[in-house]
Amino acid sequence: MARSTLNVGPRIRAIREQRKLSLRALAERCDLSINAISLIERGENSPTVSSLHTLANALGVKITDFFEETQGQAIVFVPRGQRLGTQGNGLVMESLGIGLHNQQLEPFLVAVEPGAGGASQPISHPGQEFVYCTSGAIEYHVSSHAYAMQPGDSLLFDATQPHYFCNLSDRPAELLLVFQGFEGGILARHRHLET
Repeated sequence: MARSTLNVGPRIRAIREQRKLSLRALAERCDLSINAISLIERGENSPTVSSLHTLANALGVKITDFFEETQGQAIVFVPRGQRLGTQGNGLVMESLGIGLHNQQLEPFLVAVEPGAGGASQPISHPGQEFVYCTSGAIEYHVSSHAYAMQPGDSLLFDATQPHYFCNLSDRPAELLLVFQGFEGGILARHRHLET
């Protein structure tokens, strides 16, 4: 599958500077080190999906703001080979559509290598979450329940419950992941996919 991996670092720096935050102030808000944020902003380190969610929360934006090049469209078409994305720690997360005026859904395609996932720290965020397993096998944990997902299986839940997923198999897996949020027009406040 063709992938176009975007360097989101300059966009993160631009948003931080718009909010007149120093690296130190942002680090204090999100519990990432100054060095880690600096490396991400300079494009010397690919942020994990979890780091993107953490930074989005700290900056008061939705995660798709890091990927957006235009805003306020009425229709968004994303050719297969031109998806914007980020990768790290065995995960590749590609946006399937950003930039819609008053966008309420955040669709992503997430490729998960064997052994990757966020079992170390369950997370939660406002809104709802929809998961559809397109290939491989994923174990998705929501609250105290574990769901063994195979291709064609789906899961919909209130994302305020602690949740995480992991690929315990020896083959890559792929998920369609859709976030939806309620608070103040801001999409789901992302703290997801701790790796």
